[in-house]
Amino acid sequence: MKVIGMLGGMSWESTQTYYRAVNEGVKQALGGLHSAQILLYSVNFAEIERLQHEGRWDELAEMLSQAARSLEAGGADFLLICTNTMHKLAPQIAASIRIPILHLADATAVALQEDGVRCVGLLGTRFTMEQDFYRQRLEAKGIQVVVPDVEDRERVHQVIYTELCRGVIKSVSRQAYLSVIHRLTLQQAEAVILGCTEIGMLVRQSDTLVPLYDTTLIHAQQAVKMALE
Repeated sequence: MKVIGMLGGMSWESTQTYYRAVNEGVKQALGGLHSAQILLYSVNFAEIERLQHEGRWDELAEMLSQAARSLEAGGADFLLICTNTMHKLAPQIAASIRIPILHLADATAVALQEDGVRCVGLLGTRFTMEQDFYRQRLEAKGIQVVVPDVEDRERVHQVIYTELCRGVIKSVSRQAYLSVIHRLTLQQAEAVILGCTEIGMLVRQSDTLVPLYDTTLIHAQQAVKMALE
């Protein structure tokens, strides 16, 4: 079994979901008392969030690259960046280490392709929805991506940072997200990516008939597969 390096803490609320999902996946695959071999580097998210909103991406790249090097030095065989937004810095992080990164957007694209989804809605932080670092990975696989309008993007972003990253779940926010999901289907989205690792805490498949792709669970499943190859 390979050792999974997890670069987490962004936020710790979703990192605990990663940890549980990876271990449950290994247990399901191997049975008995088997669990995953994991090295976890959990950052202080308050500092990350401040630098994100100040646009200080170079500093963030160096901070996360240093963390990735620590995981590599500790014996990790490959790396998970346990957050959608910080995949913006995946090229810089990858350049700083020798072990591979299992890219979250690529793992999601595989799941979408397997299900024949050609047009997908994307929910996430404003950075993920508005910048091209995530969308381009999907479009390169032939998947069209649509995002909410400006007002909806702001609502989705604010709920992530002021509620979900703090472990706060509000029914009014769930309804707001479901309304955004419905409007994405009016843009021809056949399914919707929950493209922030916390969104799965708020919205579940049982809440809507629209197919949802929870990137946290998809990423964790692909990590289990890679660890057991």
